[in-house]
Amino acid sequence: MIICLLHPRYDAVGEQWTTGGKRPELGVRVHHLNTPYLRIKSLNQTRMNTCTKVFLRQKAISGGRISLYLDFYPAIRNPHTNRMSRRETLGIYIYASPKNERERQFNSSMLEKAEAIRCRRFEQLLNEQFDFLDKEKLRMDFLAYFKQKCRQKYQKWDCVLRHFEIYCKGMCRFCDLTVDFCKGFRTYLLSAQRQRNNGKGPISHNSAAGYWSTFRALLKMAYQEKYLRENVNDFLEKIEWKEVKKEFLTLAEVKLLVATPCKIPVLKQAVLFSCMTGLRISDILQLSWEHIQMGQDGGYLIRMCTEKTEEETNLPISDETLALCGERSEGLIFKGLKRHMVNHPLKEWIKSAGITRRITFHSMRHSFATLLAANGVDILTISKMLTHKSVKNTQIYAKVVDERAREASMVISLK
Repeated sequence: MIICLLHPRYDAVGEQWTTGGKRPELGVRVHHLNTPYLRIKSLNQTRMNTCTKVFLRQKAISGGRISLYLDFYPAIRNPHTNRMSRRETLGIYIYASPKNERERQFNSSMLEKAEAIRCRRFEQLLNEQFDFLDKEKLRMDFLAYFKQKCRQKYQKWDCVLRHFEIYCKGMCRFCDLTVDFCKGFRTYLLSAQRQRNNGKGPISHNSAAGYWSTFRALLKMAYQEKYLRENVNDFLEKIEWKEVKKEFLTLAEVKLLVATPCKIPVLKQAVLFSCMTGLRISDILQLSWEHIQMGQDGGYLIRMCTEKTEEETNLPISDETLALCGERSEGLIFKGLKRHMVNHPLKEWIKSAGITRRITFHSMRHSFATLLAANGVDILTISKMLTHKSVKNTQIYAKVVDERAREASMVISLK
């Protein structure tokens, strides 16, 4: 119950009580010395003013018929088009001018059914709106929340945001995030077109799986921050990852890159540094000299919080690796390095070195892990150096080494 303090002769909206100060039927007046009357209103009466209203409307159409539809105020999201709409066509038509008793009975029956649908839709909206969740949060812009989180995260979040904006037609509130609506985004991702490289072709299955995982992480955040009434993730299935071949460079190929000139020197430095440390491009772009510190053993190490996993790493580096950073100064280590350089300029340089496979900047991270595993470094140590949250993510490199060991076993033959 909600208790409202009122002036003795005025109600909650400032209207004076008539009939000699006699109050209306709603509420209870309580005398207490010179204090105003207490008027008690039910919670439902208060909430009724905030509900979406549903009206049954009629519209004359051709053929002497009238179409019945629902009118919502304020607008709600159409589950079929994902657009905000005030109308819902019922597909029910009645005679504009019934000529006989049969047609009048038909009209009466259809109007009753339409009214029943209106009541049911109103009840559904009440069930969605009347809970203990802050309604202001439900009406808040989910896309604005998404963009805010993207500023705190890494590039993949921006990719997911672009796809979600396409899916929701540029408008989405927290109250729109139903299970069916989120499942629709999952279906969209499995056939979505690329938003980079001029949008040529669909995104890969594993990209869809990664984007979906990111979106589910966002839903979990929204639930924990009480923007959602329920944890929608409980009703959403994962997109399973497919095992793919990870491209990496052999030690001979890395040495080939060292000997090959690059038009952008800072790009060459960053690539070789990634081969020696396994750092992602997102971490290399923000790597500064304050992250390079002296360890207790007298050697240098990188101490920083990785952008993707938000895990703190203490990564020892050799003097040879440190030399790739150049002369110590202030600020960023790889000054002038831009993310777009890891696309065409990198491909051009790798091709000039005679390497024809599809090698990306992230392949340097794979090369680092594979070369460590090939030289006998245990998986747990590699996992820590890569800042993997689970050693399962690192075991793929052990598998690669096992496959190469099988190939090596066939090299020596007595025949």
